[in-house]
Amino acid sequence: MGLGWLPVLGAVLRCDVLKRPKRMQLPRYVMEGSGTLRKIAETLESMRIRGRFLVVTGPKETLRYGRQVFNALSSLNDADLISVAGDKKEATKQVTDAMARRSFNYLVAVGGGKVIDAAKYSAYKTDSEFISVPTILSHDGIASSRVSLADSRGVASMDAVAPIAIIMDTRVLSSAPYRFLASGCGDTVAKRTAVMDWDLAYRLGKEDKSEYACALSLMSATMVMDSADLIRAAGEEGVRLVAKALIGSGVAMSIAGSSRPASGSEHLFSHALDAISPGIALHGEQVGVGTILMMYLHGGNWEAIRSFLARIGAPVTATELGIDKAVMIRAMTRAHLVSPHRYTILGETGLSEPAARRIADRTGVV
Repeated sequence: MGLGWLPVLGAVLRCDVLKRPKRMQLPRYVMEGSGTLRKIAETLESMRIRGRFLVVTGPKETLRYGRQVFNALSSLNDADLISVAGDKKEATKQVTDAMARRSFNYLVAVGGGKVIDAAKYSAYKTDSEFISVPTILSHDGIASSRVSLADSRGVASMDAVAPIAIIMDTRVLSSAPYRFLASGCGDTVAKRTAVMDWDLAYRLGKEDKSEYACALSLMSATMVMDSADLIRAAGEEGVRLVAKALIGSGVAMSIAGSSRPASGSEHLFSHALDAISPGIALHGEQVGVGTILMMYLHGGNWEAIRSFLARIGAPVTATELGIDKAVMIRAMTRAHLVSPHRYTILGETGLSEPAARRIADRTGVV
């Protein structure tokens, strides 16, 4: 690709920045390819990333990869390893407690969404650098400077830190259960309704909007939706494409300074499901179904979203999610309460039960 787009990008970013001062955190290095995990120590050394490392990983399958990274880093650096368990809040506490006992320069997250979110938020709290090493591609947190955490008001998008480096081993990622890759695609197509929600709030004068962040987020969704067959093949090429789309979405959030270009009414629906019936389906699976519902509300092409998700083998119904019909309807009616400060197509009063049932029926979700 040539560099002719740089002046245009610069002009758009300057226009965005002039609206209000903001801080943009973007990944400094991205390394992707087959077998990169085995060379992580040499890779970080070549990037002049040196110091004390705390490797954060999960308790099950990801522990094997976490130990591999720990062993590699230990050969060249001072390193320690922690395996976190419990929900995201508990995992974050375990990491921050480990940081309180000993100072580390870098937190290296090896795993999925919970591990990455716990590490990036802990890095923010302890003023440390964060390195993202995803082992699955289930959502776009691998590259963003945001994290969703529950607080007294519901679920809030919180400040964290963007990774200084992202190391993606396509061999590892393609060997993960396909369900995670399909979930990542669900999280990516959700950018369609997220951007529509943000545009609605902007047109109503409720907040500013970053045109470039919106364009980048939509481009990520388009990349994925145009490549259903490649993704369904579940090879390294499809994994690489989804990874780039998820990074693009994460960068969009960093540019916007919020999760707005990536998270809208479809995410509120997913968070409502989590509150009512936690742990049933994956985040990306839920927001994928939520995107079908919210695109219908926007009057957009919800059939295209549903068709894409079905083609890649992602859930498109409550039954496929493993969610009871009554729970689905209740989540739809409560979604607007999850983050009341964020204006979406759901408005301030949300959906009535009859309206939710009608929408779910017409889209084939129930």
